[in-house]
Amino acid sequence: MTIRNLEKLFSPGSVALFGASDRDGSIGKTVRDNLQGNFQGPIWLVNPGHDEIAGIRCYPDADSLPGVPDLAVIATPPQFVPKIISDLGKKGTRAAVVITAGFREQGLTQDMLDAAKPYGLRIVGPNCFGLMVPGIGLNASFAHTMPLKGGLALLSQSGAIISAILDWSKDAGKGFSTMVSMGDMADVDLGDMLDYLAADSRTRAILMYLEQVTDARKFMSAARSAARVKPVIVIKSGRHAEAAKAAHSHTGALAGSDAVYNAAFRRAGVLRVIDLEDLFDAAEILSHLKAVHGDRLAIITNGGGAGVLAVDRLIDFGGTLAALSEETNSRLGEVLPETWSKGNPVDIIGDAGPQRYEDAMEIVLDDPGVDAVMVINCPTALASSAEAAEATLRSIDRNNRKYAHPKAILTSWLGDGAAHEARALFADAGYSTFTTPEDAVRGFSYLTRHAKDQKALMQTPPSLPEGFHADPQAARRVIDEARAAGRTLLTEPEAKQVLKAYGIPTVETVIVTSPEEAGTTAGRIIGPDVKDVALKILSGDISHKSDLGGVVLGLSSPQAVRDAAKEMLDRISQAMPAAAIEGFTVQPMIRRPGAHELIIGVSEDVTFGPVIMFGAGGTAVEVIRDTAMALPPLDLKLARDLMEETRVFKLLRGYRDRPPADLSAIALTLVRISQMIAELPEITELDINPLLADEKGVIALDARIVADGTACPTGKLNPRFAIRPYPSEWERMETLPEGRTVLIRPIRPEDERFYDVFMEKTDPEDIRMRLFVPMRRLEHEFIARLTQIDYARAMAFIAIDPDSNEMLGISRLSADPDNVRAEYAVITRSDVKGHGLGWALMQQLIKYAEAEKIRELWGQVAVENQTMLKMCRELGFYVHQDPTDASLRLVTLPLDMPD
Repeated sequence: MTIRNLEKLFSPGSVALFGASDRDGSIGKTVRDNLQGNFQGPIWLVNPGHDEIAGIRCYPDADSLPGVPDLAVIATPPQFVPKIISDLGKKGTRAAVVITAGFREQGLTQDMLDAAKPYGLRIVGPNCFGLMVPGIGLNASFAHTMPLKGGLALLSQSGAIISAILDWSKDAGKGFSTMVSMGDMADVDLGDMLDYLAADSRTRAILMYLEQVTDARKFMSAARSAARVKPVIVIKSGRHAEAAKAAHSHTGALAGSDAVYNAAFRRAGVLRVIDLEDLFDAAEILSHLKAVHGDRLAIITNGGGAGVLAVDRLIDFGGTLAALSEETNSRLGEVLPETWSKGNPVDIIGDAGPQRYEDAMEIVLDDPGVDAVMVINCPTALASSAEAAEATLRSIDRNNRKYAHPKAILTSWLGDGAAHEARALFADAGYSTFTTPEDAVRGFSYLTRHAKDQKALMQTPPSLPEGFHADPQAARRVIDEARAAGRTLLTEPEAKQVLKAYGIPTVETVIVTSPEEAGTTAGRIIGPDVKDVALKILSGDISHKSDLGGVVLGLSSPQAVRDAAKEMLDRISQAMPAAAIEGFTVQPMIRRPGAHELIIGVSEDVTFGPVIMFGAGGTAVEVIRDTAMALPPLDLKLARDLMEETRVFKLLRGYRDRPPADLSAIALTLVRISQMIAELPEITELDINPLLADEKGVIALDARIVADGTACPTGKLNPRFAIRPYPSEWERMETLPEGRTVLIRPIRPEDERFYDVFMEKTDPEDIRMRLFVPMRRLEHEFIARLTQIDYARAMAFIAIDPDSNEMLGISRLSADPDNVRAEYAVITRSDVKGHGLGWALMQQLIKYAEAEKIRELWGQVAVENQTMLKMCRELGFYVHQDPTDASLRLVTLPLDMPD
């Protein structure tokens, strides 16, 4: 990921247009007219077939230009583009928009990229609609009009969508900081744009129209980073496409591409909407209103019917109608007419004037059981809609000044002519308003969904239980033996051995080769504690045994098992005569009345790599279709979130006389599966179906695994994950010079628990010299940002004392989006200073930076922190005066990148 030279796209001082034309209807003329509309810098036209166009000098090539264009716009035939790019790079241009199509068809894409690479010249496109930056009057596109200036950024993979949005947004008064048609994304892609726009002060919200993601890991890293600082809202087309590829497993059949995109957007904190109007409504409300702290909505209206409609839509969207307190109802009764509604919605009656609106709003906002308020106005001849709007604005202002965390206030002024003035008042004050109560409720749903997603990004997961461990070597041996035998589909017993290696309880399974041996084995299993057994066919050619009659349950005698085995062989030979039958498996029947049948699975998505599925299991799993998807890696909190996405979760919490299932055991199983596919990338498909779950725990009754993926070297993790997993290969025990041994490992989200003790045992002066401000306690939100890092762009190593299980020190780096430079920081607890721990943490950080091909570490050190400055010099850092602050030193360390 890189934002290198992207500023030349969005803030160019000069532009050159290659392929300029005077022919009506041509792209070259349309782009020329657009560029010359409002852009204030030099615009140079390039076309070797013209000396001038419309009275403006035209140049034959890049070399002949009178200056270096910051931005080139190219609309020539594709065969000329690679040389144009090369010439521009030599001249010093560092950004280009290539509108021309046909590169893939003519095989010229790589030639163009090769021409740009030596100069770091960035390319938007090819095959794109162009780029628009209204704030500087730049319209480098063939659009029919220029967007209004504003704070929304639009990234679109469809030029037609940009054209449609341009018309709609101007009529709706929506303004943009930029509009970018992404085209083929040969160079600059969504991840680059998200990184740039996240830091762009002119952009308050990022909108995307997506058809596909091309680099999932880069996209997820950039989207997660951007969504933490401003709203990111997306429309993804193709929601109902028949995209699921044929797969052996239930998971593969159930994991539709759109469901995976939904999981990716949730994980990144990106809000997904359905249509274009929703896109802008969501952007407006999220960028103008403060975050809500709950979903309890109070409705104030002068029309009862409008309030009822709002309640209906609120329930449709899964919201909650706030229950007003007795005190609130009593206070409202004192200021409202006798005929008011006596509850929520608060109907203040059709003749309500401005004072009644203000009184009702003040009282309702004071209710601690209310998280947000919707104010509705229906036009009447008895009161002014504009005056009601002015009263509402006064109440909003009072709310913002009165509360440390102001409650969200949404407005809906119905009608057209009567509401026009009121809507203008809200717009002038910078507040969103909605034309219908239904739209306002939809807007509120965006607020609550976004708040929930943002909260999830910051929540600290529970710690894993003591003794959480796995034996990946044992699991890999099973997989290697199967692959050596020419099989990638593991047998059921083999699959259960892999699960067992990761601590997932399974039922004992015995392999037999004949009906007679099956009966004998059943005789040994059946006894006082086991009343009957299950018999299953064993064949690498049969994926779903039940479909072919390859499973018989509840066999209570050896003879019944023999007879069932013979009948099973007959059924299979007729249904699938070519199947190679290896024998049978016999296992005790697990009798757990009331247990829930669940499914946990893994499949490979063509875009996002491995995905994990959870839901209601059993033989009817594809009929019930109660499943949810998540991207690994998972922790206990993310596992619980995945479970809560399903309908079966309500049953798992218990109902009537059925006790709750062991939810922690289910979540832990999901985490173990996540760890398994991180450490064993050979696994591309997995089903545990059914996984029985009740108050006693979980047990896997059946399992299947496909292992046709590429293995990684020992210690390396699955490279196909869209989100980089916890880098366990960087864990190590370190012996300090005095002989003390500490564990140095990458930080994890659950490490927040260490910070209180760490801060207590660290001198305030040490904290001040590290953070440059005095601080004794860190808030949860701040610690969450320190512990919940994206390993694709940041790293933190912590030192743990194995005896006390306390954190002794931390070193961290945060790389720029180019992954060229990284800022570092290190701090050790005051009581362990001078023992070599800071040195050990820095050595680990430097090794990591070199492995990640970061070229330079840098940091700021207080002048009085002589201990740190001394260590920096010993580590090879250069020490300079910080040009921005005389009290600081800037330290830099050039790094050698490994081959």
